Amino acid sequence: MQNLRAFTNTVSTWEEQDSTMPILFVGHGAPTFVLDENKYSITWRKIGQSLPTPRAIVVISAHWLTPGKTLITASPKPRTIHDFGGFEDRLYQMQYPAPGEPELASEITNQLQSVPVELDHDWGFDHGAWCVLYHMFPNADIPVLQFSIDYKRDGQYHYDLAKQLAFLRQRGVLVLCSGNIVHNLRQITFPESTSYDWAREFDEQAKHLMDQGDFQSLVNYHQLGTAAQLSIPTPDHYFPLLYALGLKSDRDGISYPIEGLAHGSISMRSVLIS
Repeated sequence: MQNLRAFTNTVSTWEEQDSTMPILFVGHGAPTFVLDENKYSITWRKIGQSLPTPRAIVVISAHWLTPGKTLITASPKPRTIHDFGGFEDRLYQMQYPAPGEPELASEITNQLQSVPVELDHDWGFDHGAWCVLYHMFPNADIPVLQFSIDYKRDGQYHYDLAKQLAFLRQRGVLVLCSGNIVHNLRQITFPESTSYDWAREFDEQAKHLMDQGDFQSLVNYHQLGTAAQLSIPTPDHYFPLLYALGLKSDRDGISYPIEGLAHGSISMRSVLIS
């Protein structure tokens, strides 16, 4: 059973807290969750309404993998990418026309002196980004950039790189990390509410480790046993979680506005760090 918590009970008013922006990891699941009203889209909307309004949003999505390099979008008008197949036509008609912010992209490349980051003018918003943003920030009036994942690097690299992006939190920028803690497409089942024991086991293990602040074990996920191996057959959807954890400060707490599994082998857990 899904456990979708009332978001207004999870977070007090942002005016009572400091000005540091929160960090959000979202389990984005199937592209079809953007369609119509469902338990995920409704909660994404509540999350967006509860967050402070960002100056800009930097998305780290499981669907922009750039082996051997790191890129950041620098187009003033990024395109909406329909990077999927076999779905109903109206999904391909959906657009998310948020602007880019080339100046912020250049600022980020200048800040990350130890990691060469290249400006990219071709990529736009893949479905790991826009399917979530469509409900969180439906007006599409906040500038959005995407930051790619160097897929030749390991978990430790991405966790450490995230720490260098912490300055964004002090500048009103929301870092949105989009993936899935458990993501094994070869094992998906129907109906949507089914689940595997190993998927539930690792999803709960990941939550326990986050609650304990044991992020290093999550970085070394390949040492966490059979359930982890089945849950992370490839790390593309898992790496965005490590960026979110790398951005956490000692002052931050962790909460889970969405929990549960979809189609047996996809964790929809979202992680709010604030």
